[in-house]
Amino acid sequence: MGTATDYVLEELRLFRTGLGLSQEDFGKGIGYSGSHVSSVETGGRAPTREFMRAVDGCHETGGRFQRMLERLGRLDAEPAWLREWIEFEREATTLRWFEMTYVPGLLQTERYARATLAGGRFAAEDVDRIVASRLERQAILRRERPPQLICVIDEAVLRRPVLDQPGLMIEQCEHLARLTAEEHVQVHVVPTDAGMYLGLGGQFIIAEMPDGERVAYADNQLTAQIVDAPTDVASLARTWEIVRNEALPRRQSIELIEEVAKSWT
Repeated sequence: MGTATDYVLEELRLFRTGLGLSQEDFGKGIGYSGSHVSSVETGGRAPTREFMRAVDGCHETGGRFQRMLERLGRLDAEPAWLREWIEFEREATTLRWFEMTYVPGLLQTERYARATLAGGRFAAEDVDRIVASRLERQAILRRERPPQLICVIDEAVLRRPVLDQPGLMIEQCEHLARLTAEEHVQVHVVPTDAGMYLGLGGQFIIAEMPDGERVAYADNQLTAQIVDAPTDVASLARTWEIVRNEALPRRQSIELIEEVAKSWT
């Protein structure tokens, strides 16, 4: 991590030791394990807004550490929430990803990634930067020891046309089918005839870290939220299990993806 981040973490360590608390006792007070506190203090995992909010709330700091994190975010080219998540994504051993609107970013082609940003919300230079960052993140799937990526997507994602982009969806579906042949990539499709189900409440990702702890990500039209409070992550994990049970098995999902790809020709 950079110098600015190191400064924030040093302030956090000094604050804890000034209270005379061990990492374990400090963690109990804010609802996190001692190993989690240790990992944050040593730079092993990025500090999140939830973590800093818990520190400020427990010790009545007047929002000191949340402000520091917000200022830290302004020093980076990427938004703070995205920078935080990319750190977790790189370290994760398993990623469980639910999408009801788009193909998951780690599985997108460049053309498809650009299409998701169309509509005038972003300037051309911002689109180039976001797409480049998204494609760079996909490198984790090509490394020697990649994370296990398990995705559940709604069938509508495969069948939604991209207007004025001939060939884009067949390219994306074929790309998706090729990736699912990899042992470390699983894609499961919730068929249309499943009707309404719990996952329609919104997209989310759960990352399992090397130490066994989990952190989650959820977003909306305006921003995204990194969730690492154990009770909240456990709630999302229960939702994941329900959504996963609505999806087709891996082999049937691949067959459906291939069938949809042919339908775009």
